[in-house]
Amino acid sequence: MTDLALPLAKPRLPLPPLVDLLTDVHGYPRLDHGDDRPWLDDPAKDWVIFLPGHGKGNAETADVAVILPELVRALHPRLTPAVAGEAAERAILALTGMMSLPALVFLRGDRLLGSIPRVRDWDDYLQRIGEILDGALEGGAA
Repeated sequence: MTDLALPLAKPRLPLPPLVDLLTDVHGYPRLDHGDDRPWLDDPAKDWVIFLPGHGKGNAETADVAVILPELVRALHPRLTPAVAGEAAERAILALTGMMSLPALVFLRGDRLLGSIPRVRDWDDYLQRIGEILDGALEGGAA
């Protein structure tokens, strides 16, 4: 007789504590609901939403959590940051299509401007963000 065992579910891993510092220390809003879309309230603002990869346990999540405040500071006042909770992350992924996580997603009004998955070199971040915000990289509707 063959023993047919059910496949084990992947364990859900917690986010690094550095993600909570973005909301608790830096004051970034946490988008907890799938319909949280503050970028629609002011179509002139450029938003960067951090998708940390809930439950994935990716080591790069902590790195992006450290890099994001530096990017916001370097590009001040151009970017308005927020951190996606699990439901908001799923909703944004549905808008953008699948991508590697963690990721930074850039939005303005009802437009998805672009995204940057995973960790990058500092100069690459600055170049790509500039291209995204200036419209050199095309996005779609958010």
